[in-house]
Amino acid sequence: MRILLVEDDAETRAYITKGLTESGHVVNPARDGKEGLFLALEEDYDAMVVDRMLPGLDGLALIRALRSSGKRIPILVLSALAEVDNRVQGLKAGGDDYLVKPFAFAELLARLEALMRRGDGDVSPTALKVGPLEMDLLSREVKRSGHSIALQQREFRLLEYLMRHAGQVVTRTMLLENVWDYHFDPQTNVIDVHISRLRGKIDKGFDPPLLHTVRGTGYVLRASS
Repeated sequence: MRILLVEDDAETRAYITKGLTESGHVVNPARDGKEGLFLALEEDYDAMVVDRMLPGLDGLALIRALRSSGKRIPILVLSALAEVDNRVQGLKAGGDDYLVKPFAFAELLARLEALMRRGDGDVSPTALKVGPLEMDLLSREVKRSGHSIALQQREFRLLEYLMRHAGQVVTRTMLLENVWDYHFDPQTNVIDVHISRLRGKIDKGFDPPLLHTVRGTGYVLRASS
């Protein structure tokens, strides 16, 4: 999943980001409500985690603005406010679930996955398919023509990004920012190495090839050349 995290507390933000990343998800963190609203309107996410008490624009106002714009992304509200009235306010504002701080990360992850399973037509699918290649985002299984393909965590994230942008050329910068969370060029061949490994797993022994290099630009995953 690609998740937008809106949390002003640096320690909590780092804790959630680390846990979700280690669980194989791509996390885009925002430090306040205004930044969170901008990112949510500009980009597509599978789910959001929103702290209720945010500087600039509080969490409930952020959620109301998103719902008013027509965005139906699943939203998990975080808050230290545990009273029933507080939880009701969060849900009435447009939140889909409400988790009280302090919380166990395992519960946060389980609630996010439940929100995704609950989804509707406007929510990103939990499975991706490009020709004979299939990816289940919940079970984290990948198959080509019915044959299981074992991927490392980073390979899975790389393939997920390529499948979400199937038919489009993705640049090295796009991969660095969205798969490695780098906002600078590390001047290494890390992308080339992972692309080579991924190609060997999803294309070797199969025909036709799906993963193509666009010389001087980047890479494209497509069902036919």
